[in-house]
Amino acid sequence: MDFDMLGLAPRLIKELERQGITDPTPIQAQAIPHAMNGRDVMGLAQTGSGKTAAFGLPMIDMLLKEQGKPDPKTARALILAPTRELAKQIQENLAAYTTGTHLKTMLVVGGAGIVGQIRKLERGVDLLVATPGRLIDLLDRKAVRLDDTKFLVLDEADQMLDMGFIHALRQIAPLLATPRQTMLFSATMPKLMAELAGAFLDNPMRVQVNAPGKAVDRIEQSVHFVAKAAKTDLLLELIDKHRDERAIVFGRTKHGSEKLHKLLEKKGFKSASIHGNKSQGQRDRAITDFKAGKVKILVATDVAARGLDIPEVKHVYNYDLPNVPENYVHRIGRTARAGAEGMAIAFCAPDEMGELRDIQKAMKADIPVAGGRPWARDEEEAKPKRGGGGGGRRFGGGGGKGRGKPGGGRPQGGGGNPGGGKPGGGNRRRKPRKPSA
Repeated sequence: MDFDMLGLAPRLIKELERQGITDPTPIQAQAIPHAMNGRDVMGLAQTGSGKTAAFGLPMIDMLLKEQGKPDPKTARALILAPTRELAKQIQENLAAYTTGTHLKTMLVVGGAGIVGQIRKLERGVDLLVATPGRLIDLLDRKAVRLDDTKFLVLDEADQMLDMGFIHALRQIAPLLATPRQTMLFSATMPKLMAELAGAFLDNPMRVQVNAPGKAVDRIEQSVHFVAKAAKTDLLLELIDKHRDERAIVFGRTKHGSEKLHKLLEKKGFKSASIHGNKSQGQRDRAITDFKAGKVKILVATDVAARGLDIPEVKHVYNYDLPNVPENYVHRIGRTARAGAEGMAIAFCAPDEMGELRDIQKAMKADIPVAGGRPWARDEEEAKPKRGGGGGGRRFGGGGGKGRGKPGGGRPQGGGGNPGGGKPGGGNRRRKPRKPSA
């Protein structure tokens, strides 16, 4: 099947061919015909499968058929995304698809000057890509109206739920034109997604090209069972083997990711970082330098788990396992883009065994072990205390009197927090933290 068979306008197909896009991906082949017929669509597909074109091309095709320009302060189509990076990536793709047409695209996200966005919106826009928070700010300032918006897209809707945007979505939806066409796309299907679809979509067509949560087949996954204190040494050892290849290292916290980035720089690795404490300008520069190859390692929180489309990323490291299991799929989806192959390496400390089990349950598959052995329950639940002796060997478990085996193995002696305190009582699971925007 090619794009001609999907019924898209010849001028749009010609522009796609000019960009080297000739054959639709499976999600595009399934979703575009239904969208062209005006149906609401709920699409489930792994990250990197071409979801932007799946919803963008039919919208552009229909907007090209309309006469006139958008009224001041209006948007004909609205695309909502949970993070600035993803929104920017969508807007860039849509702008490329509309090259040579009269259609105007615009991006509105937090971290950028709102005054300039207000001025641009005064002229009206055809395709508006926004993060929910900034859109609410603009609505409150009466800088934009949505009563002419006949197309709505919710991209990566599962992350919107994770980040608490459901209230913003409920505030935005009643302001849109009726009737309208709504499309919802995601890589995973949590239980709340059905409720979201029921509230925003009208008798949608469901298209799915992979099982929810299934990782890209071309990604070689592995996990190292390693003491928390030994993670940095292991990371340095592994990335030193591929200094000339791009890698993304995912951390759990903003502070921890920044600290790791500075350590990598100190050790001679060209790196950059993006997280919620960075300004939008700093985040954009980091991504630009990473794409250009000026830096080879990008250290990031889950703010970068979606929206980064860089084909040359060969390695993804889960330095810290995510609290939300579905985010693992999105993280490793930053590699193996555009038909390439990639590697995803996870580090698992004793207190992350719960996260690892949740990830493997969500994927319905075990991640192959590259180093060490799974932590025992007593090691997993051991509570570190001050003043304890011991300390596992470099990549081993251990603590107390016992020494860990090299390579991340289970300790021979007593369990405990490797490299630190005595074995203690059960440690309560930490509450999941919301990804930084």
